[in-house]
Amino acid sequence: MDTLLEPLLQRPDLPQLVAQLTSQLEREKLARDEFLRELTPDMKAEFIGGEMILHSPAKAGHIRVTGRLHTMLNMHVLKHELGEVFFEKALVHLSRNDYEPDVLFYEPVKAAQIAPDQLLFPAPDFIAEVLSDSTESRDRGVKFEDYALHSVAEYWLIDSDQRFIEQYQLDGQVYRLFQKLHAGSLSSLVVPGFEIPLAALFDDQAHRSFLLGSY
Repeated sequence: MDTLLEPLLQRPDLPQLVAQLTSQLEREKLARDEFLRELTPDMKAEFIGGEMILHSPAKAGHIRVTGRLHTMLNMHVLKHELGEVFFEKALVHLSRNDYEPDVLFYEPVKAAQIAPDQLLFPAPDFIAEVLSDSTESRDRGVKFEDYALHSVAEYWLIDSDQRFIEQYQLDGQVYRLFQKLHAGSLSSLVVPGFEIPLAALFDDQAHRSFLLGSY
C-alpha cells in the first residue's frame, strides 16, 4: 500500500476528504479548460496546481543559455536523425499541470506522433530548465516531481549566473542527481552522442568554436 495513502485510509473523515478532493479537482479542470481556451501565442504561461502562472520577461543571460543549448541540441538531433527538439512555446500537457520547458527533446517514435497543428505536447524524454529567481522553486519543486512521475528520463537544471549544470537521471519515479558540473564536458544520458563543453553554453566564443568544430 502507498505510504502516503495509508494514514488517510485510517481517518474516520475519509469520505469528507474524498469529497473535498473531488470538488477541488473539478474546479481545477474548469480552470484548466479556461486557461487553454484563453491562451494566446504571445503569452508565456503555465498552469500549475489549479492556477495560471504568467511569466515575466527573461534576463539576457537566461535567453542566451537557452538559445545556445537549443541550437547545439537541435543541430545534433537533426544531423543524426534522432527525433525532434522544441523550446519554450511547446506546452507540455501532463495529467494535472501544463508546462513550457526551456528546451525539450523527443525520441523518434514520440516525435513522429506530433502533428504540425498540435498545441498540447506529451511528456518528452529530456527537459532542460534554465533557472531564474522567479522559477527556481518550481523547477526544483513541482516540476521536478511532475516530470519524474511522467517518465521524463533526463532533467537538466542550468544556472546561467553561477555557470553550473545539475544532471538528473530517472530512477523509477524519482530523479537522482547523476552529476553537478562547473567545468568540463557533459554527455546526455538520453540523446545518443550528444556531448557539449559547458563553456559552449555560457560563452559566445566557446559556443561558436564548438559549432564550427562539430558541424
